Amino acid sequence: MKSARVSIGHDVAALSSIHAGICSSPDIDREIVLGGQTVDGVETITSFVYGDVAAYEDLLEGREAVREYDVTETTDGFFLYLRRELGSRERSLLDALAGDTVVVVPPIEVRSDRTIRLTIVGHPTDLASVLENVPDGVTVDVLWVSDSASVAETPASDRQRTALRAAWDVGYYDVPRRNGIEAVADELDCAVSTASELLRRAEANVVGRALDRQ
Repeated sequence: MKSARVSIGHDVAALSSIHAGICSSPDIDREIVLGGQTVDGVETITSFVYGDVAAYEDLLEGREAVREYDVTETTDGFFLYLRRELGSRERSLLDALAGDTVVVVPPIEVRSDRTIRLTIVGHPTDLASVLENVPDGVTVDVLWVSDSASVAETPASDRQRTALRAAWDVGYYDVPRRNGIEAVADELDCAVSTASELLRRAEANVVGRALDRQ
């Protein structure tokens, strides 16, 4: 088995109505689909939206395809439960990603730059076939490929996570910075050079994962 992280780009005409609204709204940054299913052409998802609730609700109101939805606000955005009928564009993309041995692994990131980022896992030949059979107006950019079928690994080791947590707790990442690397080393009871190396490696791993470079 192999796994691949892909960025699916869309022409303006190929965007779904909701994705188009995310791209055009200055008050919505992106939507992270956490899970869902499709039964008889009706999609049910849960997601987290980084953006304004009212701006997103404007995208849903009055659309016949929307069966129901519910939102729960947080400080950074809101959680969304949504049931909607899929149009031809959404169905054709899902059909292109479907395969007997291919699995789309959430989270799925719907971005305001007209792309969707997701991970697919399956047999190498089937993955290649999936990436070739996309609808018109859609392009696929492979960000990375792994020989492992696991995509849930943490971007930092346990020791690196301990260093990051210590740095966070002492204010190393505060703006402005409250304490320097010496305070992190004291918290970890190690040399300054050791603390510095742990943080550099952890930051490189975390940033690499955030930028889909790993």
